[in-house]
This record gives sequence, structure tokens and C-alpha cells, in this order.
Amino acid sequence: MARPHTSHRLLAHHQISWDRSETECLDNLLGLGRRRVGFVEYRKEDPRVPIKEVHKMSVEQLAKEMKVVGLARVRTVESLPSQHIVIFEKLE
Repeated sequence: MARPHTSHRLLAHHQISWDRSETECLDNLLGLGRRRVGFVEYRKEDPRVPIKEVHKMSVEQLAKEMKVVGLARVRTVESLPSQHIVIFEKLE
């Protein structure tokens, strides 16, 4: 059985203002037959995470921002000690 094609792309989300170029990049990535995109974000909710607040984001804030660009949260993985892994899917 053939394995599905997968690719990975890392976006530095805390530095993205979601202007036209970043939104087009995301659209292009998802337009190539890929339905999902994942983000790894430092946990804003956890004061023990030893990193500046500007580099942290809550799952709720990320979901709110991704909804604006047409993505819905599919699941959140909490297996990393300091970060969320949040998977989004393109809305129809």
C-alpha cells in the first residue's frame, strides 16, 4: 500500500502578522492537496516555561487567529514539556 505524501513546513508564528504574504503562503501550502497544518507554540498558560511572554501563545488565541485565515483546530497534543502542538485543518 502506498504511503500518503507528507511534507513539513515550519512557520515562526509569533513573528507572523498574517499580512497578505503569509496568508498566501499558507493558502499555497494548503492548496497543494494538504489539508492540515501544525503549529508548535510555547504554553502561555504555564508560568514555569522559561521564555519571554512574547514567544508564548495559548491554544485559544492560536485558534482565534487561525479561524481568521480559514483554519479550524483539529486537535492539540500536549506531549511536550513546554509546548503545545496544535493541528489545524482548512475550512471548506
